[in-house]
Amino acid sequence: MAWVWVSIGSNIEREKHVRAALQALSEAFGVLKVSPVYETPSEGFDGDAFYNLVAGFQTDLSPEALHAALRRIEAANGRERSSEKFASRTLDIDALTYADRVTDEGGKHLPRGEITRYAFVLKPLADVAGEERHPENGRLYAELWDEFRSKHQPQLRSVRIAGLLPAQGHPQPRT
Repeated sequence: MAWVWVSIGSNIEREKHVRAALQALSEAFGVLKVSPVYETPSEGFDGDAFYNLVAGFQTDLSPEALHAALRRIEAANGRERSSEKFASRTLDIDALTYADRVTDEGGKHLPRGEITRYAFVLKPLADVAGEERHPENGRLYAELWDEFRSKHQPQLRSVRIAGLLPAQGHPQPRT
């Protein structure tokens, strides 16, 4: 079993789709470790603000099968893929890491470059995995976040979503 971190984002019916993503991930993979949720401005295009967070779980799926499973969850939540990389979306779920592997299996490089490029990925990852090391550069996510924050002064606002425990931002366990 591999521990996986995924980023989750939505700027269309944000609460609904974030909750739906967490529910679908929980049903597919079991217990999740979930970061706080952040509201961030859209990046690369003019659009509504996003809700972003990171979730972690164990899987025995290959990276390729994991990417396909995440795409199915997106599609089930109305995600329409266009040729535009930066556009509004109901749901965006991207695998960020797959254990400590560095791989291009499944057509996407892991760990994802977005980890060190975007505050909306790095901050929630540092919140839940701050003492873990980036598989390529070996640095702690907490250190990467501190450096990023001091250089870029990102715009992040913590938000609460109904259905998430207020103290840790974790979903209710399944019974």
